[in-house]
Amino acid sequence: MSKKEALTRAAAELLWERGYTGTSPAMILERAQAGQGSMYHHFSGKAELAVAAMTRMGDELRAGVEKVLTAEGPALARVAAYLDLERAPLAGCRMGRLAQDHDVVADPELRAPAADFFTWLTARLSAVLADGVRTGELRPGVDPDAMASLITATVQGGYVLARVHQDPAEFHRAIDGAKQVLAQLTADADEDRPGHPGHR
Repeated sequence: MSKKEALTRAAAELLWERGYTGTSPAMILERAQAGQGSMYHHFSGKAELAVAAMTRMGDELRAGVEKVLTAEGPALARVAAYLDLERAPLAGCRMGRLAQDHDVVADPELRAPAADFFTWLTARLSAVLADGVRTGELRPGVDPDAMASLITATVQGGYVLARVHQDPAEFHRAIDGAKQVLAQLTADADEDRPGHPGHR
């Protein structure tokens, strides 16, 4: 592993663990087992290294999401697979935690990797849900963009609840709630409503 890669990996780990404000260049150098000269040879400073690390985190998260959203199967099954991805609720979302860091939010360059990731995520979820509407799996009135935002917000909110209560069950309860909402969007669920012409 090159020193640049070691520095980026170390920064990514520390940003997840401690946030941007709580991570110092000295901590990164110690984790990467690199000298100060090595860091400033590859990066202008902490901010540039953090952007590289956040970009790396975003790429890794995208790869995991793409694997389940591009799989074969109905739209809701793929979205459910996204919701069921293995996560560490008490550690928080790698990107979501950084969005709560004042220094990150206040700096457009630091904020950009997180904003890009969440923009991409909601767009991908929306595209899958739109497929479900087109195929008739979901009701015609379903708004894919609104549902994608709801799913993203539920996952992020689940992390917050789990961390504040120090209980992973809070996260899983939020995920179960999202699945219940999604189940009500199917064409079959619409037909089962009392008063619907197709109600059985």
